[in-house]
Amino acid sequence: MFQDLLHFVSEQSKPKQLPLLKAGYTVKVHQKIKEGNKERIQGFVGLIIKINSGNGVDSTFTVRKIVEGIGVEKTFPIYSPLIAKIEILKKAKVRRAKMYFMRDRSGKSARLKGEWLENGDVENLSKKEDKKEENVEVTKEESKKEDNIKEENAEVTKEESKEEESK
Repeated sequence: MFQDLLHFVSEQSKPKQLPLLKAGYTVKVHQKIKEGNKERIQGFVGLIIKINSGNGVDSTFTVRKIVEGIGVEKTFPIYSPLIAKIEILKKAKVRRAKMYFMRDRSGKSARLKGEWLENGDVENLSKKEDKKEENVEVTKEESKKEDNIKEENAEVTKEESKEEESK
């Protein structure tokens, strides 16, 4: 009973569209802030240093930025209703899942090499990753076809050699 209720609540709170987030991405998180009777959206631009594992409702990501020489980190629940949207600004290739070493860096050493993305590139980013998965499947199918062709060619050459021997 409890598991069914938990599953129902988690499915209801997940949004339909969410960009793929990875450590090393520079993102802009648009967060809803309520001040008195007014509600506004504030952007928080920074580097994703950590994504907590899990695909459930409780998964979070941590964004770090430097404000006037002081490092500021915010942890956001991925499926929070207070997050209006998440924009990916820069995609850097990193070799760590948790980038805690960035806390010790400042200045130029805190920069990561990567490519800046434009507004339309975010959609292309997810499409590229889908294409990579499709290419892997296609190459597996092609390799199977090539193996079958090689086997058929080997059988044909064996039959031809038997015919030549019988003559």
